Amino acid sequence: MTARLKAPCGRREHGVRGYADQVERFQKQRHLRVLTARLAEVERRIEDGRPAVVVGGRRLAKVRHNLPEAQLTEHEWRRRWDAARMFLTADGESGAPYGNYTITVDPADGSVTIVLPGSLRHLANAPRGRYRLSCTVGFHHRRQEWLDRVSAHRAVRYDIVCDPMRGRWYLDASWPTPASAPLTPEELTKAGARLLGADFNADHLAACVIDAHGNPIGEPFTITTDLSGPASQRDGRLRAAISQLIALVKRYGCVGIAIENLGFTEARQTGRETMGRGQRGKSFRRTVAGIPTARFRERLRGMAYHRDLVVVAVDPAYTSRWGAQHWQRSLQQQAHQSTVTRHHAASVAIGRRALGYGARRRPGVTARHRRMAGRRATGQTVPRHRARGTTGPPRTTGTPHRGDKTCRSQGDQPVLLPALKTVRSATGPSPAHGDAANTGQHC
Repeated sequence: MTARLKAPCGRREHGVRGYADQVERFQKQRHLRVLTARLAEVERRIEDGRPAVVVGGRRLAKVRHNLPEAQLTEHEWRRRWDAARMFLTADGESGAPYGNYTITVDPADGSVTIVLPGSLRHLANAPRGRYRLSCTVGFHHRRQEWLDRVSAHRAVRYDIVCDPMRGRWYLDASWPTPASAPLTPEELTKAGARLLGADFNADHLAACVIDAHGNPIGEPFTITTDLSGPASQRDGRLRAAISQLIALVKRYGCVGIAIENLGFTEARQTGRETMGRGQRGKSFRRTVAGIPTARFRERLRGMAYHRDLVVVAVDPAYTSRWGAQHWQRSLQQQAHQSTVTRHHAASVAIGRRALGYGARRRPGVTARHRRMAGRRATGQTVPRHRARGTTGPPRTTGTPHRGDKTCRSQGDQPVLLPALKTVRSATGPSPAHGDAANTGQHC
């Protein structure tokens, strides 16, 4: 906004376009002053050491001002407000009884004991100044891993939280996992591994299986994702879509999933200033706001890690454009039951980049004419040198000189061709690729 305010209305200055008229410029200038005052207030609170940060405060504050729409009473809202600030957390330590001295869970009977502070030791009902809860706990998800850790007295973290909507208390257990070295694209290619390239869109996931040579296998897949409704429902539908994606990986023997390293954080912050104006810009901003790229990436990393799968994030530049230009037609030729879109072609480009290959196809591959379909496909996945500038290819022995004029056909002229060989480029793969997923386990 500051840069656009410096430019004159309706004109450009140093590549920055000014606002349309004086009315819009005045509104933007007033809005900028309000934001500057808010920023100064926040910075002052941070310097004083009293930042206004409350867990869940913004969402619950909005609900407080709209209780009829939320179908809540003031007492129910107050219970949620207090529960959001009432929690107990204790990091575990290796060597302590059952992995945590502050909050201890006995694996034999599921009893929970908590160490009380000095001022509350008179309330202890267990030895050594501890308080034993009247209820017991039990773990069902990843129970065997939890038992292995507490039996070996390895560190386990516990969090006690309250759910006022259900009227229950919950105890969450978590622990670190050993970090594993991520596989590089060269290692994936040498192992002959398959990858599932996935393109994440606003309403669906487009995926395609890519072999070790960068070629698509079989027909592409489409997984619908309805991300409308409340936040809890959106998260559940996103997890269901990721579960279907992992099921495809297991079915076709892939070792991991290749995705785009998307992030619209900066774009959402800039908003209308850089993401378009008018009805078209509004539709585009609504579409971008409806794609939870960060949450999809984190959910996929965690769920894939527990299934021993690799997640490779690649550069998203030109995947849709080059995929539609080089791979959509060939995919449609081998997909007889479904319609191939540019998003399916983009998934092929994503998978090729994850394996270290270029997103674009090499010239002279997959001839259109049937009579030439049986020739050797050279340079499909192996980079080779190309002629640069206006200099033609070197002449070989027996090749007639064409001169300055162009002949209609030289098919009947005898030409001695050299033996076919593969020439490797001195440069490495151009696309950037990300790291494999490695997250913690939660119980």
